[in-house]
Amino acid sequence: MRPEPGSVAEADYADRRLTAGRVRLSAGTSDSRVTPTADVPGWLAAYGRAHHFRAEPIPFAGLRRWYFEPGTGDLRHETGRFFSIEGLRTSSDADPVDRVQPIIVQPEVGLLGVLAREFDGVLHFLMQAKPEPGNVNGLQLSPTVQATRSNFDEVHHGRATPFLDHFIQHPRRRVLVDAIQSEQADWFLHKRNRNMVVEIDAEVPADDSFRWLTLGQIRGLLRLDDLVNMDTRSVLACLPTAHGADDGDGDGFGSALRRSFYGDPTPRHDLHAVTSCLTDVQALRVLRQQSVPLERAYEDGWRRDGSAIRHRSGRRFEIMAVGVTAERREVASWTQPLLRPCSQGLAALVVRRIGGVLHALVAARSDVGTLNVAEFGPTVQHRAAGPDAVAVPYLDYVRAGGPDRIRYDAVQSEEGGRFYHARTRYLVVEAGPELPVDCPPGFRWATFGQLTELLAHGHYLNVELRTLIACAHAAY
Repeated sequence: MRPEPGSVAEADYADRRLTAGRVRLSAGTSDSRVTPTADVPGWLAAYGRAHHFRAEPIPFAGLRRWYFEPGTGDLRHETGRFFSIEGLRTSSDADPVDRVQPIIVQPEVGLLGVLAREFDGVLHFLMQAKPEPGNVNGLQLSPTVQATRSNFDEVHHGRATPFLDHFIQHPRRRVLVDAIQSEQADWFLHKRNRNMVVEIDAEVPADDSFRWLTLGQIRGLLRLDDLVNMDTRSVLACLPTAHGADDGDGDGFGSALRRSFYGDPTPRHDLHAVTSCLTDVQALRVLRQQSVPLERAYEDGWRRDGSAIRHRSGRRFEIMAVGVTAERREVASWTQPLLRPCSQGLAALVVRRIGGVLHALVAARSDVGTLNVAEFGPTVQHRAAGPDAVAVPYLDYVRAGGPDRIRYDAVQSEEGGRFYHARTRYLVVEAGPELPVDCPPGFRWATFGQLTELLAHGHYLNVELRTLIACAHAAY
């Protein structure tokens, strides 16, 4: 809805539309003289060869500066910073039985920041080739700045984080995106990161780990497995799109998707009705969370040996430790715990044309560590190694979708700084009239433009849905 003429809100609205038009131009620019697309694979390969990085599993006894706290069994860093592994007791109205599990507790709000700058009239984004200890392939494309509060407070006594000053109270910064967003709530307790895109005008010195890319180039790379990391996907999903800027041409899926993102179609539900669906769930669903000593988890099916904390079923996930050597990180070597899932995940977004307008089916989802009971997630978000064999709405429909229905399909890595080889298959599946428009409580149809509008604010869309928003752009 357009704000009142002459108001501050109208000025903000106009500025956002202007930014969205520039983002649209960058998204449509699939190559650049600054960093030609053909040079990207060679740059990443050369950087990986030139800079040694290695992460290997180690026993808990090999952890340095980490310890199991007497009395609680919590796994903590000796500084009291970074993060800890603790216990979490949860129950809900759907599952009133108390369950205890390990959980990553990281109360600090980290920073995920991307610098933007115009070259030849087109916005480019400064991407970093960054290895993480949990990445399945070591090196992935990361934001300009990807740091915890402990990192940029230099608790590690290592090198300062490059470009950090552009995001922290810089007097001449122009902020394009600024929102605090959640991360995986089935593995983190109330974890949040500040997602930012800041535009600069001046040239900045950047070493061989950084390259300027257009949004179109990055979206092209999103079609590849395990290349664009989770934090980049999260930040770039938050970029605004211009309603009414382009209604697309033709009847194909690409045109329908562009209209859903960039056009000004009539949605099935207005934005208030979309958010009310989530508010209903937040108000009525019961999610009980209680922090408890990690040792309590050993009374509920979890076991600890010299190298891992794992569930006796062999399912779900385990807590392990790694030793890392890295030439180009803030510190040259360290050890740390990581969470390793026991199976690959599936996150699928079902889309359908309703009244000629492409809509996405989102679900109000509660996970054990969700901050405010629920956030919107994909239609299906599932790991085969979950705690129980429960019916997952639309899972069978997604699995039955043939190649003629799949519009996006790639395996992407989750955050490699906390998770070890955590991978999820991300799908966008187009449904036809065989899928009823009426949906169960807690589900809602929304256009991609509406979902992008919600991303200007925090805690509406979870990180898996943000990834699918970013990936959907790569589907046309």
